[in-house]
Amino acid sequence: MDNLNLVEPFSEFKEYKNIDRETMMKILEDVFRHMIIKKYGTDENFDITVNIDKGDLEIWRYREIVEDGEVEDENKQIAYTDAIKLEPDFEIGEEVNEQLFLKDFGRREILSIRQVLISKVSDFEKGLIHTKYSKKVGENVIGEVYQVWKKEILVLDDENIELILPKSEQIPSDFFRKGDTVRAVVTKVEMRNGTPQIIISRTSPTFLERLFEAEVPEVFDGLITIKNIVRIPGERAKIAVESYDDRIDPVGACVGMKGSRIHGIVRELRNENIDVINYTTNPSLYITRSLSPAKIISIKIDEETKRAEVFMKPDQVSLAIGKGGYNIKLAAKLTGYEIDVFRESEIDEEDVDLNEFSDEIDQWIIDILKGIGCDTAKSVLDLSIDELVKRTDLEEETIKEIIRILKSEFE
Repeated sequence: MDNLNLVEPFSEFKEYKNIDRETMMKILEDVFRHMIIKKYGTDENFDITVNIDKGDLEIWRYREIVEDGEVEDENKQIAYTDAIKLEPDFEIGEEVNEQLFLKDFGRREILSIRQVLISKVSDFEKGLIHTKYSKKVGENVIGEVYQVWKKEILVLDDENIELILPKSEQIPSDFFRKGDTVRAVVTKVEMRNGTPQIIISRTSPTFLERLFEAEVPEVFDGLITIKNIVRIPGERAKIAVESYDDRIDPVGACVGMKGSRIHGIVRELRNENIDVINYTTNPSLYITRSLSPAKIISIKIDEETKRAEVFMKPDQVSLAIGKGGYNIKLAAKLTGYEIDVFRESEIDEEDVDLNEFSDEIDQWIIDILKGIGCDTAKSVLDLSIDELVKRTDLEEETIKEIIRILKSEFE
């Protein structure tokens, strides 16, 4: 019988794809019944027995014995003369049980049924994957890089399920090779052309939240609540935390002794700077904390327009703004206020706006200096040469020339 060649592959499929025995038997039986209906017009008088573990398949047909010449339906009836060839003791009116073999259906039908089986089991597996990962949205997963393309990376999980990590969801400094281990959060699961597409991300704030849950037991247990997370992937992140237990310092617990807990997270995020701050419902205090490490002298808040005017010493402005403006951008996102920074020395009538030096200093250099929060001569002179080189990425000789030009204004 040709049954084993058809059933054995699906015994293996059951073992490796985690389709339970009962479901596999139902799929096989449904496919064979469809084949029977196609050939005989009905499956009412057929019994199908499938044994996945042994790879056995049996098809039995039941027909009523009628007198010779009175057969009206060859599928449901059998002439007495033909019946006694199978069993001499048969009598008219009794029922004949006859086993059918796959070879009785023809080679073309067998090939067709094999393809239908593969298709149905594949569709069922895809449905299982979609259901499984739909429940994992928002969870971190670990996989191995299988293929690297220009716009995305194909990652396989421990069950060889395909996950897609688009370029847009990668940290800018991410670099992966085939075989590398990748950790990311599941952000979206959808069916495309009948195939589940699972999108994972390393730039989502949820990814950072799950990393804290994994590294900080108090967060995982709910003793510390993460109120908000904002990120500029690969550059900087701010996370506001709160504890309802006065005995727990939420910031200290998240950072760990000598940064032991947060160091692993920072490494995973390609050295992304992470500021952990205490959440508060006091907007002035919240904004002050969000602009850390800069120190604020005073703050004015307009609740209607959701704007905040922050005043600080000149040497703190560049800290508040941060490299590339990241610090103040994230502070605004975290608190929900548009933040304007003012120098305490702006009332200094002797200070000079940098634009006044456009005939001696190139405009692009002036723009860079303004980008780090220095838009007056004194605000530049308040910073050391090393600090200016570090924050602007300009050559030291260029900085020295700028300082010479600015100093000459006050001599």
